[in-house]
Amino acid sequence: MTPASVPVPAQGAVAPFLVFGWGNLSRGDDALGPLFVERLRAVLAPDASVELLDDYQLQIEHALDLAGRQQVLFVDASLRCIAPFEVRPLSPAKDVSFTTHALSPQALMQVYCEVQGVAPPPCTLLAIRGERFELGEPPGLAALAHLDAALRWAGSWLAGHGVRTAS
Repeated sequence: MTPASVPVPAQGAVAPFLVFGWGNLSRGDDALGPLFVERLRAVLAPDASVELLDDYQLQIEHALDLAGRQQVLFVDASLRCIAPFEVRPLSPAKDVSFTTHALSPQALMQVYCEVQGVAPPPCTLLAIRGERFELGEPPGLAALAHLDAALRWAGSWLAGHGVRTAS
């Protein structure tokens, strides 16, 4: 999957808000992050203040996507959060993912600190409850209901930051 963004800010400008969802579209509820971005893209009014990215997993290179932001919302599926979703602020931290090929948001923020020499922008994790992560399965009905609830929350969160939605 190639990261996608809508709309594109002016040449050289960085959208102040980044929403970054990740997950494997071929593993049932693990698709919740990319599906969140896809559905949010459909309801956002044309607004260069938000960039939407999705990818299979967080990579060290994604630390560069944090540069110049006012706020970042990371979105992922989770087996451990309560239903329908949990929201929590994040802090940079080295963790076990720090030396692997895929990173946690906290480790990605730590990479940003080390590369940029400054603290990252405020980051929040939106963890959407998933239950089925089997290869080749579609997202389950419960997970899709949790996704809908998370999208409603995100609409309010973005509106609180002055971002318009089409609906």
